[in-house]
Amino acid sequence: FNRLYHDGLGAIVSKSISVSPLDGYKGPTVVSLGEKGYLNAVGLANPGSDVFAHEIMNNQIPLIVSIVGSSQSDFPKLISKFDKLNMLGYEINLSCPHVAKMGMEVGDDLDLVTKIIKTIKSKTKKPVIVKVGIGNTDVLKLASKIQESGADAITAINTIRAMAINVETGMPILSNKVGGLSGIPLKPIGVRCVFEITKKVNIPVIGCGGIFTWEDAVEYILAGATAIELGSVIAYEGWTAFNKIKLGITKYLEKKCYKNIKEIIGLAHQY
Repeated sequence: FNRLYHDGLGAIVSKSISVSPLDGYKGPTVVSLGEKGYLNAVGLANPGSDVFAHEIMNNQIPLIVSIVGSSQSDFPKLISKFDKLNMLGYEINLSCPHVAKMGMEVGDDLDLVTKIIKTIKSKTKKPVIVKVGIGNTDVLKLASKIQESGADAITAINTIRAMAINVETGMPILSNKVGGLSGIPLKPIGVRCVFEITKKVNIPVIGCGGIFTWEDAVEYILAGATAIELGSVIAYEGWTAFNKIKLGITKYLEKKCYKNIKEIIGLAHQY
């Protein structure tokens, strides 16, 4: 966390943490694609809330803790572990299996989304950000429900279900067969979702998916994002990517004679 932050990031979002440890799926769990893309089916592997709370006990950097649960009752337990620690807020990962309805994502159940958000908001005064995926539910209906339920912001979007097959063996490459698509192939979908969501809701939207260059970042901001998240770029560009993107945005603003980045948020909506 410290290394990432000091290499130019404004804040860190953790891996999604569950109440109890999760081993995740067996390998292979990640497939590298052409055009700087990935498929992954890690299975939400994480050390669990007790271990992670201990790891960040002395945290001194801006940290947003991503939390995940398969039932409404998981979230108060997670909040109780983290809320007194030095962290900024929570990002709620809704793209996890719904235990009661296997094959669904939590975000597909709008009533459950409302219950989870209201439960979390009743247990913390810290900001609550909800990360949305593209499941079976209309993402705009989901975004509206998230705002109505009291969330402070939305992150759009999570990975999209996809797969790859080895043509020599005929076997799916990922052990879970289906995984999540991330990286550059996801960007046009992410930009579209940010553009449409920010026309639908009034709470801030964080853009996420396939951001590798300052142009990618600016595109999300023009679509309406008030902030961006970076992920896959780290594997390809390393730690230097963050400052390159920041420098590119700064030069773009200067070239266009904008005083600050707020002036370009959602600018594409006027056309």
